[in-house]
Amino acid sequence: MTHPSPAEQAFSLAAPVRLWEDGFARDPQPYYAALRAHGPVGWAELAPGVPAYVVTERRAALELLHDTETFSHDPRPWEATVPDDSPVLGMMRWRPNTLFADGGAHLRYRTSLIDAFDLVEPHDLRARVHRAVHLLVSRIGPRGEADLVGDFTRPLMALVFNSLFGLPDSASDRLDAALGKLIEGGAQAARGEAEFGGYVLELIAAKSEQRGDDLPSWLLDHPAGLTPEEVTWQVFLTLGAGHEPTANLVSNALSRILGNPAYYSTLTSGARPVTDAVLEVLHHETPLANYGIHYARTPVTFHGVWIRAAVPVVISYGALAQAAERERGADRHPSDASHLSWSAGPHACPVKQHTLLIATEAIERLTQWLPDLEPVLPRERLTWRPGPFHRSLTALPVRFSPRSPDQPGGRP
Repeated sequence: MTHPSPAEQAFSLAAPVRLWEDGFARDPQPYYAALRAHGPVGWAELAPGVPAYVVTERRAALELLHDTETFSHDPRPWEATVPDDSPVLGMMRWRPNTLFADGGAHLRYRTSLIDAFDLVEPHDLRARVHRAVHLLVSRIGPRGEADLVGDFTRPLMALVFNSLFGLPDSASDRLDAALGKLIEGGAQAARGEAEFGGYVLELIAAKSEQRGDDLPSWLLDHPAGLTPEEVTWQVFLTLGAGHEPTANLVSNALSRILGNPAYYSTLTSGARPVTDAVLEVLHHETPLANYGIHYARTPVTFHGVWIRAAVPVVISYGALAQAAERERGADRHPSDASHLSWSAGPHACPVKQHTLLIATEAIERLTQWLPDLEPVLPRERLTWRPGPFHRSLTALPVRFSPRSPDQPGGRP
């Protein structure tokens, strides 16, 4: 086994870039620049006293994502090194689902999820999004003002995903609140994790008693023979991973659209597809900014850095996007899919087409109902939720001409 060189030892003693600071939420770019100054792999803290290696170079990220021999997704050796009240445990704790599995277990879980989501027809998913948009615009349209985060994107995803998972609209606020606490971290992360866990347990217990035309029921009946406990953890993953990043994807896209009137007019007129705006976010302001967590099975040198076992190796999709933009600049085509926001390799996002459909339909439908949305604040004055993992607005206040979806001529 090789041993760390003096340079590698000095690297591990360097001051870590603190991704948990409020300043990171306000403006992550200086933090990414500091990480890149370390080389392809930077040294950071995800929470006070929780160090991590952070990959900021595309070639290194792709190598990591495809190397299943050297690296594992199982965090249990790391978990033994952190206190039980660590604010990042909610997002990093081992659970028996596809995100934290390797090899045969990962393939079994992933196949069951792909097969279940393949049963969701695009026209059906589109109708669910349209119904949720109609319901929410019915609430906010007559007011002439709204917060597109709290009044639209987050409740929209709760409505859409609850319908896919066989839950009523009335449960949406509970889902939204629990996930917001879980992903943001901090003092309320453990409470959010417990609330969301209870939500999923109740759901699977109900579906075990009586099946429905929904994702949990399809997973329970899948030929892979997942136990109710295994289905619980697949739902814990997919319901959370579907709601939170997709809500942030739509919020971030709307903030970029509304902050550029010329861009907005081309979208509302149909001259430019909404997909372009969504792809812009995936390149510039990806909602899951730092994740794709791996662990070295044994200590190893990786791109000039001595990687210790039981220390997280995180992929910074946000830093990768910043570096790519600096290199390619305006030469990038709007439909360029070279970003890694969907990850890559065996753990790449298995439902990206579903996510894109939800995001684009939500934005199209909203801007058709309310075509004169106007931001209340310039984009540089918007605030962002704290946390090392996501890029997520706290609010997106807008004004518009009051209107009801049910009034004559109100339908798009």
